[in-house]
Amino acid sequence: MSQKNVVILGSTGSIGINTLKVIDRYPERFRVIGLTAYNNIALLERQVRKFKPTHVAVGPRGLGRFRGQVNGVKVFDVDHDLEELVSLPEADIIIIGMRGGAALKPFLRAVRCGKRVAPANKEALVMAGHILMREARRHGATVIPIDSEQSAIFQCLQGQDRALLKKILLTASGGALRKVARSRFDRLTVKQILAHPRWKMGRKITVDSAFLMNKGFEVIEALRLFELDISQIEVVIHPEAIIHSMVAFCDGSVIAQLGITDMRLPIQYALSYPERLPTGLKDLNFFDLKQLNFDRPDLKKFPALALCMTAARKGGTLPSVLNAADEIAVEAFLEGRIPFTRIIELVERTLSRHRLVKDPTVEQILEADVWARQETLSGIQRKR
Repeated sequence: MSQKNVVILGSTGSIGINTLKVIDRYPERFRVIGLTAYNNIALLERQVRKFKPTHVAVGPRGLGRFRGQVNGVKVFDVDHDLEELVSLPEADIIIIGMRGGAALKPFLRAVRCGKRVAPANKEALVMAGHILMREARRHGATVIPIDSEQSAIFQCLQGQDRALLKKILLTASGGALRKVARSRFDRLTVKQILAHPRWKMGRKITVDSAFLMNKGFEVIEALRLFELDISQIEVVIHPEAIIHSMVAFCDGSVIAQLGITDMRLPIQYALSYPERLPTGLKDLNFFDLKQLNFDRPDLKKFPALALCMTAARKGGTLPSVLNAADEIAVEAFLEGRIPFTRIIELVERTLSRHRLVKDPTVEQILEADVWARQETLSGIQRKR
């Protein structure tokens, strides 16, 4: 395997940090040529010293600092130059670890340049997954998801005749509120919501996981990544998070991907595909597994999942509105401006007021995103 050049968008987040751990284990196979961060300048500086990329993108606070102190590194503005960074001719693999809708444009540019793109970002695929995958096919790009559930589906489908696929079973741990009564939701603190039982993730995605909005996003993501119909996706609550997802075929066979809960597994697979390399992590010990539990999601307790499925069925600009409204509402909750249950109320309100564009362009998707943010902010202010 020849050495691959890697660009990491969001290198100081959990995905970026774990990607660098994988690359550090296999320096002869992977070389970092681009790193990006927004606010965590101190960590980015340490990463630059260790991995010596040729290109760095930073937020406004870090631009002058990097341009004045790091010799031999081309410095980009993270707000404006990511499309240029991902289209570098020497870049082979683009890791999208940054969160939010801002990932859409660099993701689109990367697939149009025929790169291997490994997204951990749900938002871009939720907003415009049909366009991203269409452009990937058109330009010969490869999209290998890093999210553990989507990676599991990708792996289970390898070598299979897609015409024989019956459905996918998308697993969910159930989040921090699986055993919490719905009547208590309004009294829960930010700290309690952020206490995810299985994963250590960013604050926004942990909140989304708590009320299954994140799993709803993954439903839309899977629809786009694997060209499915909504009827072919079933969400299964699996608290142990050992089975990362399953694929069922027409003959009744079900293929599952299992593993310990460590993001380095799907990250390394996306980097080394189609090869598999030793991770240095502990193996899954079946003798330590006392039981594996499965349950149906409670859509009355967690209406966000049903809301996402409705947005998936209707399509068009609705998923973009869903994503943007959720971003604004979750941010308001994390800042203590609204109670937890107000998040879903705001998202529902914004969706109900949106005029759907059925077959949108990228520009119309981005316009819907801006509208939804403004509309959700308006809803927050009205309530206050």
